[in-house]
Amino acid sequence: MAQVNSVSFAAAVGRVIVTRPEPESHAWAEALQLRGVHCETLPLIEIAALPDSKDLAQTWRDVPRHLALMFVSANAVRFFMAARPANQPMPLCRAWSTGPGTRAALLATGWPADLIDSPGEDAPQFDSEALWALVTQPVQVVVASSPSRPSVLIVRGADARGQLAGRDWLALQLENAGLEGLQTVAYVRQAPVLTPAQQSLAQQAVGDGSAWLFSSSDAAQHLLWALPELPVKQARALATHPRIAQRLQQLGWGRVDLVPAGVDAQAQSIKSLT
Repeated sequence: MAQVNSVSFAAAVGRVIVTRPEPESHAWAEALQLRGVHCETLPLIEIAALPDSKDLAQTWRDVPRHLALMFVSANAVRFFMAARPANQPMPLCRAWSTGPGTRAALLATGWPADLIDSPGEDAPQFDSEALWALVTQPVQVVVASSPSRPSVLIVRGADARGQLAGRDWLALQLENAGLEGLQTVAYVRQAPVLTPAQQSLAQQAVGDGSAWLFSSSDAAQHLLWALPELPVKQARALATHPRIAQRLQQLGWGRVDLVPAGVDAQAQSIKSLT
């Protein structure tokens, strides 16, 4: 996908601005640089702990009854597992992950690899659809043989107002498949306060041929909240999912290209763009 307005984008991508939250932003930039892509980081989502973790502690007490815990991100894993009560053992249920970053976070907490369901690193997309395609058949077997209604707990973030961040698509699939879809909030996603140096980087990068890499449409929205006069019509964006690309176009970006979600394929794609 590419949309070109009145601005010419004949030059190849010279620099990529990675907008993921920390610590993923630096890790992703380093991975791309190892593959020959010049990067700088400008995290546009800030991840914070919940102001009150009392509800999360209660959620942990109910964990043993779930068929699976679905984690929307590596941060969901980190914050949820950090809230595990000292006297509660590691869960024995399955863990669902939307991609290799989340899977790696699960492994780092000690979750057994054979209990993790996650799209492979060569999957074209890392999202709920890819995960659901992977787990649908075993879920159907469990539902058919279970005397009660199995449940899946989706662990996700909320925005600064406490509203759930992300889509309800997977929760709807769970309900339609005969499972109980429950959700819990493990962390807060909020707009960062950009430093003067970060603001200067943003203003320079919209006009010097840099390409902004977005793995979340929230990051693009946060950028315009911080710098509402930023001339993104003359800028170039890279989106890791069609929904993100659509939102970037709605926000007025001059050119939007789709790139793969996986780091190897993404680096190759970026280097081939003109």
